[in-house]
Amino acid sequence: MEFFRIKHDIPFMRHALIFNIISALTFVAAVFFLLSRGLHYSVEFTGGTVMEVTYQQTAEVEKIRKTVEGLGYADAQVQNFGTAHDVMIRLPVQKGVSSAQQSERVMTALQTQQAAAKLQRVEFVGPQVGDELAHDGLMALLMVVIGIMIYLAFRFEWKFAVAAIIANLHDVVIILGFFAFFQWEFSLSVLAAVLAVLGYSVNESVVVADRIRENFRKMRKATVTEVIDNAITRTMSRTIITHGLTETMVLSMLIFGGAVLHYFALALTIGILFGIYSSVLVMAPLTKWLGIKREDLIKPIKEKDETDGAVV
Repeated sequence: MEFFRIKHDIPFMRHALIFNIISALTFVAAVFFLLSRGLHYSVEFTGGTVMEVTYQQTAEVEKIRKTVEGLGYADAQVQNFGTAHDVMIRLPVQKGVSSAQQSERVMTALQTQQAAAKLQRVEFVGPQVGDELAHDGLMALLMVVIGIMIYLAFRFEWKFAVAAIIANLHDVVIILGFFAFFQWEFSLSVLAAVLAVLGYSVNESVVVADRIRENFRKMRKATVTEVIDNAITRTMSRTIITHGLTETMVLSMLIFGGAVLHYFALALTIGILFGIYSSVLVMAPLTKWLGIKREDLIKPIKEKDETDGAVV
């Protein structure tokens, strides 16, 4: 479906070098912040105390969060668990303070606020569990990357696979760079958002690659640059509609989703914006510079031998 159609091809490849220099500088900056500042991991990765608290009435999560933060736990996670009456609180590790002391202090403050608050469960999550989660998350990311490369190499050509992976990893690193620079909390939900962005960006790359392959069949006399410019221009309407609607939904989560969905939606917002950029202005130029040509995607028609069928 197209709401509009651009009649003349936009010369994207004319400015490809500038776009890729911007991408390279952004990528290097993201890597620098990741190495120098690192990620601010949540309790799920670093370990800490997990509490389950129940209320007779609907729990006021925002009020509970402010109470816990007032005790000095700025990185604490407070969210509904199961029903609207149950709340899960994750507290980071504090040196010299045991899990029991942490939970007792928090419950004292909560019961001062609401006497009906009851502690259902408290347990300590060690950093070893966090290490396992980090390892499993990296393995999941690696398997996704390998799967995408195999898929693109079979469906199109290895040059598309290499270009798409470089472009999509560019998105992932930039998201992580933002979280490292601003020291936003990196949790399992953010990791899920990163994986979602990776798949989302691949979808856009596949659409552009499919258009390029189709153009090689139709535009027999066109150059590689003209083929790529036309492919990107033809996908502009779809890109604006698809990404515009998706970004609207994600922004609604960011604005109205509260603290629980905030960083998840923030990672998606950054990823979608850079995903559009990388799929169009990073993947396509890289494909061209890797030497993509018509013969890579379309097998030449073998001319019939004149001697075939001749009577000897």
